[in-house]
Amino acid sequence: MKRATVNAWRVACAAWLLAAAAPAIADQPRESRDTQPGVTWEQLSPDQQKVLGQFRGRWENLPPGQQQSLMRGAERWESMSPDQRERVKQRTERWQNMTPEEQQRARERAERFKQLPPDEQARLREEFRRYRDLPPEQREQARKQRQKAQEGEGADDEVRADDERGRDREQRDTRGNERDRAGARERREGRDR
Repeated sequence: MKRATVNAWRVACAAWLLAAAAPAIADQPRESRDTQPGVTWEQLSPDQQKVLGQFRGRWENLPPGQQQSLMRGAERWESMSPDQRERVKQRTERWQNMTPEEQQRARERAERFKQLPPDEQARLREEFRRYRDLPPEQREQARKQRQKAQEGEGADDEVRADDERGRDREQRDTRGNERDRAGARERREGRDR
């Protein structure tokens, strides 16, 4: 049973590596993909061979560019911390559980994100980081508010953006107040000792 679970995770990780490599391969000009040197199976490290095990039987038939991309993906996997690997496994599982329509919407969102200017990408990443760091109940509240705002018919985008910025400020203020109260408690407890 344990071996089957390990093999399933290897397959999922290899699928993730292949999916991650596909855009990089597609972005390269065809002549560049065709002229990249291939990698023999024996040139892969034992750890890379373990991660890419499902490709062993057909490795020599893969295009050289795909071999290179898979090898780089395996190197990234090897360099990840256990926490990072766990997050990748969770994302892979979440992706596999999505319907084809949900996967398509996710691809479209990713493509729109790539088209944004770098400063806008950085702003969105920071907003997501702040959202991710919220306690679960505040995340749920923010999610419900966002859904309600999206469902609101005739609501002006500017008003919604202002509301979201206001909620962000309130959430930051709440976290700051909570930290202030915690600091005051610690100082009182230190004096009481």
